[in-house]
Amino acid sequence: MRNAPTILHLDMDAFFASVEQASKPSLRGKAVVVGGIGPRGVVATASYEARVFGVHSAMPTAQARRLAPNAAYLMPRFALYRSISDQVMALLRELSPLVEPLSLDEAFVDLEAGNVAWDEASARETGARLRADIRAVTGLTGSVGLAASKMLAKIASERAKPDGLILIEPGTERALLSPMPVRTLPGVGPATGDHLRRAGITTVLELSEAGEDELVRLLGKAHGHALYAMALARDDRPVVAEREAKSVSVEDTYAVDIHDRLRIGLEVRRLADRCVRRLRGAGLSGRTIVLKVRRYDFSTLTRSETLRGPTDDPSVIREAAARLLDSVDTTGGVRLLGVGVSGLADYTQEDLFAQAAGELAEETPEESAPDFGPERAEPAAPEWRAGQDVRHPEYGHGWVQGSGLGRVTVRFETPLSAPGRVRTFRSDEAGLEPADPLPLVAQVEAVAEGETEGG
Repeated sequence: MRNAPTILHLDMDAFFASVEQASKPSLRGKAVVVGGIGPRGVVATASYEARVFGVHSAMPTAQARRLAPNAAYLMPRFALYRSISDQVMALLRELSPLVEPLSLDEAFVDLEAGNVAWDEASARETGARLRADIRAVTGLTGSVGLAASKMLAKIASERAKPDGLILIEPGTERALLSPMPVRTLPGVGPATGDHLRRAGITTVLELSEAGEDELVRLLGKAHGHALYAMALARDDRPVVAEREAKSVSVEDTYAVDIHDRLRIGLEVRRLADRCVRRLRGAGLSGRTIVLKVRRYDFSTLTRSETLRGPTDDPSVIREAAARLLDSVDTTGGVRLLGVGVSGLADYTQEDLFAQAAGELAEETPEESAPDFGPERAEPAAPEWRAGQDVRHPEYGHGWVQGSGLGRVTVRFETPLSAPGRVRTFRSDEAGLEPADPLPLVAQVEAVAEGETEGG
């Protein structure tokens, strides 16, 4: 393990919810919950104001509504979150060539590899500068942890939240870890935590005192060795630069089970087209087409077909997905559909008949995962979603507060305005149309122009 705190862990604060608060002045300082807002929805992110009521990520939205009935419940805007994440990751890559993203809002950085930190003072200065740059570029806050290892840097950023910076000084690691619960360590989930608790081990100190042999007996060789080392503050895992994507996929969860076979087929076709757009946007192609179906009884099945060569041809991928659907019984209805492409390459096999060579793989069960709600393409008919950006020729830019019974309620405001006024329209209002999100901070060029004009 290094002896200098040159591993940085960045965690954006309540990222999805913070983006929504930054873009909607009327929600700043208020409880905001982002996720699936239907009866089967799951919370993706809750603002700190919502967490006061006990709301947290992965909680069923129905439960969150009982705990915080007056919170704003919004559908995710993943395209916006990705664009802001790209800005943050670009700032990290300016610091070092070794950046390891863990999600849209979290990453490790090896500062020593970028020659921007080599001791406590330089590491702290770099972390403070990064936080200031993130706020200037995105208008958002992030918490930074600095330590000599990935494990300790992540623990430090958790302790720094929200909007803080903590550096763990070399030599203090054991004293810091000892009183912490075992769940603090990477790899100790609910099951392992319960197993250790039954053995009388609840803190990191007790974990280290149990000894390596006892932990191997309790947890197995690999897990036991790893946890004992971490309990002693030993973590030699390097920061690994971003790995290439192994697959590209899209999926939608439906509030009401779909039974009509024709509509299921149309949904699969639409998902295939969305998947192709993502493939092409990333400059990739793939040779294995995967269909995911979660049925009415929550059983989840996947089927796949492998082509002779990689493709990004929408007709090829649509036809393969349709053939895979033919092999799945959807009689009882489906609640989730997904289409993906794996076996990725940065070239395309120019073989229009490649799909004829595919072979169906065996049907395999897949472990269920929380549904954060669909990111749907805009339908032809008006379908207003809570949180959606809209524009009106008279009132300007706004966002949907809610809709139903043939009405849609919109609050007209922008990220740079004061809290705006609310208007209600018929859902088919001719002047109301979807809009792109606005920047969260003033553009540098606009600010410069204003300063020049002001003298």
